[in-house]
Amino acid sequence: MEFFGRRAAHWSLILLFFIATARHVGRAQDASEGSSSGGSWTTSSELKARDVTANPTRTTTTHSEVNGRTVEKTVTEALGPDGRYVPYSEVERESVRVNDATVQNIERSYGRADGQRVLTQETREEERSFPDGARKVSRTTSNPDGNGGLQVVQRAVVDSKQVDPGVRETKTTVWSADGTGGLSPSVQIDEREVKRDANTINFTRSTSLADGAGHWAVSEVREGTSSKEAGGIVKDETVRRPDANGRMTVAERTVTRQSAAGPGERNESTATYSTDVPGQAGGDTLQLVKRESTVQRTGTGGASSTVWRVEKTNPGDPGAGLRVTQEAIDIVRPGANGTASQSSTILNADPNGHLNTVWVDIGQTNNPAVVKVDVAPAKK
Repeated sequence: MEFFGRRAAHWSLILLFFIATARHVGRAQDASEGSSSGGSWTTSSELKARDVTANPTRTTTTHSEVNGRTVEKTVTEALGPDGRYVPYSEVERESVRVNDATVQNIERSYGRADGQRVLTQETREEERSFPDGARKVSRTTSNPDGNGGLQVVQRAVVDSKQVDPGVRETKTTVWSADGTGGLSPSVQIDEREVKRDANTINFTRSTSLADGAGHWAVSEVREGTSSKEAGGIVKDETVRRPDANGRMTVAERTVTRQSAAGPGERNESTATYSTDVPGQAGGDTLQLVKRESTVQRTGTGGASSTVWRVEKTNPGDPGAGLRVTQEAIDIVRPGANGTASQSSTILNADPNGHLNTVWVDIGQTNNPAVVKVDVAPAKK
């Protein structure tokens, strides 16, 4: 589960929308590709806030796979004034494997109006792969218009090609509604990955935004290296953005480390260094401003836990180092008859730095990807 604020983007609402759309649509596709036989499962949960004035919600997700077609439906209900749950929103995702090279995805989001289900957005995506290793994704997002039809508000095309052995280039172009009833290019992303050896990949990612006059302005360049090392993977990334004079300067650096700490345990941590330090005047020196860590543990009986933690600098005392500002704890416990119980607890720091529970999500699932037992013996 991704918690509030965990994936916040910083530079473009348009690109944030595009990434979020790609992530949601991709879920059904991943499920389809990850299963070679039909199957179905249901997950239900209830989310309650520590603040009694916040309205609790409950969510039910049903999933089915038959002959290469995956259908997933998520219904969210909110507590009504009479103490009963009533429908609030709904998302339907469908993925169909047309053939070995083509997958089609559709996602529809619904709200409620006068007690009726109303379509609020539709996204259609087609992904094709080619014998030479190339891949192409076409995606359109449509919203209802005033006449009851659908109006395309965004289109994205992703072209990925293997240009040389060990070298892949990917170009993404996003068109957005321009206010005249048409679409105009708004975001362009150029990516390049170079496999240096069996353990090292160099990468660059350049993002440009349209200026409205037919020109592109580079808004961000990310470049770095992903390396396999003893015990894990290290990803070192540098981010450059335009300064006040329009020059591309180093604004951020992230270092991510993934490792297996022992049998049934995986760790990941990302340290973020930035020239923008909360509570300090702008400078040109990178300083540690954030650390995000995740610890996943799986027991031999199938129970698992994930602890996600965020540490940030205190704007009121930036020289005091990092302090924990958010924490999320996921726990899965296998039950009887192929089911499992799930609980998620979200904690935020108060002004004194103490962590307090703000949300609790408790549910049940019979999803085979969750209900699994690790029977591998411990390594000696």
